[in-house]
Amino acid sequence: MNQNANQYLAEEKISKLLLKFSIPCIMSLLVSSLYNIVDQIFIGRGVGYLGNGATNVVFPITIISLAIALMLGDGSAAYLSLCQGKKDTKSGNKSMGNVVMLLLASGILMAVLFVIFKSQILIAFGATPNNLSYANEYFDFIILGIPFFVIGNGLNSIIRADGSPQFAMITTLAGCIINVILDPVAIFALHMGMKGAAIATITGQIVTAVCGVFYILFKAKSFKLSLKNMIPDMDIIRRFVPLGISSFLTQISIVVIMGVMNNILVKYGAMSKYGADIPLTVVGIVMKVFQIVVSICIGIAAGSQPIVGYNYGAGQYRRVKELFTTIIKAEAIVGAISLFMFEVFPLQITSIFGSEDGLYNEFAVLSFRVFLSMIILTCIQKSTSVFLQSLGKPVMSMGLSLLRDFILSVPLAIILPMFFGVEGALLSGPVADIVTTVAVLIMAHITIKELDEKSMDSAEEGLPATTEVA
Repeated sequence: MNQNANQYLAEEKISKLLLKFSIPCIMSLLVSSLYNIVDQIFIGRGVGYLGNGATNVVFPITIISLAIALMLGDGSAAYLSLCQGKKDTKSGNKSMGNVVMLLLASGILMAVLFVIFKSQILIAFGATPNNLSYANEYFDFIILGIPFFVIGNGLNSIIRADGSPQFAMITTLAGCIINVILDPVAIFALHMGMKGAAIATITGQIVTAVCGVFYILFKAKSFKLSLKNMIPDMDIIRRFVPLGISSFLTQISIVVIMGVMNNILVKYGAMSKYGADIPLTVVGIVMKVFQIVVSICIGIAAGSQPIVGYNYGAGQYRRVKELFTTIIKAEAIVGAISLFMFEVFPLQITSIFGSEDGLYNEFAVLSFRVFLSMIILTCIQKSTSVFLQSLGKPVMSMGLSLLRDFILSVPLAIILPMFFGVEGALLSGPVADIVTTVAVLIMAHITIKELDEKSMDSAEEGLPATTEVA
């Protein structure tokens, strides 16, 4: 174990570091998002849109699991980077032992709870009489992979913070490739339908988890895992868990929004010409595509987390400010490209998940063009939240996530359909983004001003400023 293994984070050119860390992080998060999307593509062609509707009903349990995994993994990764900047090896080692213990325990606990409350979960997330049998079949098998899914995603954050983003990308990619290969075999060759899609998915998740465990046991560079450090230490846990709250809220908000949206779409869709199942299925697809864009923008910000945390911990505030401005520019570009695709090619994107009739396509085009019309603002908001998390500012980070994804989106999704019908649910996203942008600008101004002040103080003292690890 080398205490100075990541010293280059304070010396290498910013653009070069961002490319090294963010691209693998983006790929890892994209691959994680693609698991369910790949299932939907093959299910849409092998089972039909009711099968896709069923995956939308089950999908929230995957996101809940990912939320827990990222809260623990991203939080401990941010804390590890801050510890590395301060050369605090002891605290870093303790946090790694504790997070491994928590990932294992939480993965098993969630799988058990999901089984116990299966019926309530399916009803809560909008199962209809038409897709309930498909949802039950998919749920019964996908639940077996939850512990592996939690461990694999949580460890990936730690592997990136340890300075091995390529390894994290390869482990996730390996699991996804296995899923892509097994999906058509199970669905079309073996005629296993929803069950086959679920088995293909959990097989890939197991591979990713095993690779992650191998890394932390035998290849870790900046920390050492030991049984002693796996003993619960509430002081350490209280330090790193808050740093992952923003990641948790980013994911869990998708669950809350999907739960509310699914029920609203079923209710108001039944009153419209589209019926209940078309809006439920279409918006599920839109949310999956939205998740791809979110994965890219969070990947840019989360990939830079080891660089941000290390430099902030080492008192290199000017580099931190440069990172922030570079990240925002990159996020705006991602948002602009995404907006162009959603406004110009919505039908082509929808057709990837299977071809249906005129009403289905009509609502799909409307959904992409309205619900994702402010995607540029979404990208900037998400990245700012993750950046604040990397600085060890969980309250500010959590505040942004809460504002957009809970305080605004959920009430809007309930209220707007009362006036505009099923189409009103689609307006909740862009309206929430516009309001949240005001808060983003305020917090960005405060953060840049603070970094400038710290930089000036350090220059006057002639020494790098020190920062207490939160």
